[in-house]
Amino acid sequence: MAANDLDAYWMPFTPNRRFKANPRLLGGAKGMHYTTPEGRQILDATSGLWCVNAGHGREAITEAIRKQAGEMDYAPSFNLGHPLAFAFASRLAQVTPKGLDRIFFTNSGSEAVDTALKIALAYHRARGKGTKTRLIGRERGYHGVGFGGISVGGIPKNRMYFGSLLAGVDHLPHTHGLAENLFSQGLPRHGAHLADDLERIVALHDASNIAAVIVEPVACSTGVLVPPEGYLQKLRAICDRHDILLIFDEVITGFGRVGAPFAADRFGVTPDMICMAKGLTNAAVPAGAVAASTAIYDTMLDGADAPIELFHGYTYSGHPLACAAGLATLEIYQGEGLFERSLALEPYWRAAVHSLADARHVVDIRDFGLIAGVELSPRAGAPTARAMEAFEAAFDQGLLIRVTGDIIALSPPLIVSEGQIDQIVETIRKVLAGVE
Repeated sequence: MAANDLDAYWMPFTPNRRFKANPRLLGGAKGMHYTTPEGRQILDATSGLWCVNAGHGREAITEAIRKQAGEMDYAPSFNLGHPLAFAFASRLAQVTPKGLDRIFFTNSGSEAVDTALKIALAYHRARGKGTKTRLIGRERGYHGVGFGGISVGGIPKNRMYFGSLLAGVDHLPHTHGLAENLFSQGLPRHGAHLADDLERIVALHDASNIAAVIVEPVACSTGVLVPPEGYLQKLRAICDRHDILLIFDEVITGFGRVGAPFAADRFGVTPDMICMAKGLTNAAVPAGAVAASTAIYDTMLDGADAPIELFHGYTYSGHPLACAAGLATLEIYQGEGLFERSLALEPYWRAAVHSLADARHVVDIRDFGLIAGVELSPRAGAPTARAMEAFEAAFDQGLLIRVTGDIIALSPPLIVSEGQIDQIVETIRKVLAGVE
């Protein structure tokens, strides 16, 4: 493509000049592969962007979208409804952890996070505890790009350019960096004590002023930071002790990514709300949602001081095409047993990715479910450069990976085969051998 064909699009989270000088384009997708406009096959080791959990080009999802578009392309959701939105919410509530069965639809993970934060504040106000307004996130956390999400998030570059952000936010320490956890397979054994820092924050601000804690069960976008054994259980206990809501951001970890419907199921820890998106519709139509507890929903309705209980929503909440895609996606997950397949593949995946421990530049490897982070030593004076070159070299060799900082992040569709896992690992080893 000529340069002037590329100039108009301001690309997200991309070094635009670098990309447009040497563009890498995708033209088609099916199953485990993308196809470039020139016809090259690219094995997808990242589920697009952590989101195409059932693989690309699923006919059942395509047909559901096509059928719905022919019947009704759009329906407003303020004071009106359409049957598919209620059907999708009911079906989704059968997948979420028990008790989290009130579904608020959004259009993305970022919107789901901002929605959950607003619900938390409104909930405490509705129960007569309006001083509980402080929000607690975590260092190295990623919660999308809304002002609420970057405020509770903990990735410096996502925060530093945008002013003072939300007031009344504090952060837990991240769980990464303990030397004894290097090359952990599955849950690290050390670091559960880091959850106790929440008690310090409570002592500083007082529980009467704290509304909610939000964490990713596995912090994926910042480099696959797997929680230590017992860490999430400690957070849940501390939140219960101080009447603080616990929110799980499962935009990535939901829908089979960690070998269960949600990480909450895998860890046996039920939060008060779950944020979701990505795999919700297999990324075929943008969609997100918040699953809230019945107690939160009932409190909001009972304590409302106006006919509208929650002054919040989106033009496209419960969009008909998104609901059609979501229902078809849930049917695929269940019909093909993809959540169970993810768990069954975990041992093979773990052994394969940890075989890269002796590969060039590798300083740590982490995994859980069908996720892995391969951390590289940064190039002196040029952090992130080595990983970016590995990303480009991998694409040129027919493999799509994701990099964040100097970490290769992997999250293949749940339909990946053992042979394709081998191909992913072998290509990464080859790429790292050739990157300086």
